[in-house]
Amino acid sequence: MMSDLKLTKVPSVRVGLLMRTPPEQAFEALRDPAITTRFWYTKSTGPMAPGAALRWHWEMYGVYTDVVVAEVEENRRIAFRWNTQDPDAATDVEFRFDDRGVRGTYVEITETGLRGDGDALVDHVGASTEGFTFVLSALKAYLEHDLVLHIIEDAHPDQRVA
Repeated sequence: MMSDLKLTKVPSVRVGLLMRTPPEQAFEALRDPAITTRFWYTKSTGPMAPGAALRWHWEMYGVYTDVVVAEVEENRRIAFRWNTQDPDAATDVEFRFDDRGVRGTYVEITETGLRGDGDALVDHVGASTEGFTFVLSALKAYLEHDLVLHIIEDAHPDQRVA
């Protein structure tokens, strides 16, 4: 019965995927917007660096988000807060790069600090899980095969503005 549904803790988002590449390459692909714009957002005001206040654009959808980079550990971790233009919607995201030796690098993305009622939380977790899964899949194709899959721009074709 629907009235029996309730959350007992605030959910978070966690997705990961093995990249058959060294940690340095996976890290740089998510740190450097010259690379990241090949598979995720279309424009950034700068690279991921500690304390950087950035704006990422998805021009095909006419949207952007503000990002404040908290920490960067070379080839290991990037932590940032995004949606900072709306403090009620801002969440914390972390990229982790786990060196798996000859097998490659396990890249894991987590998002925490979600707020809202149960339905809003579930919607956010679903959308973020989908989005970050697309990002990791596009990153993998780019790093391992030099392919640009256009996943992000094709994910919501009815919402395109450009």
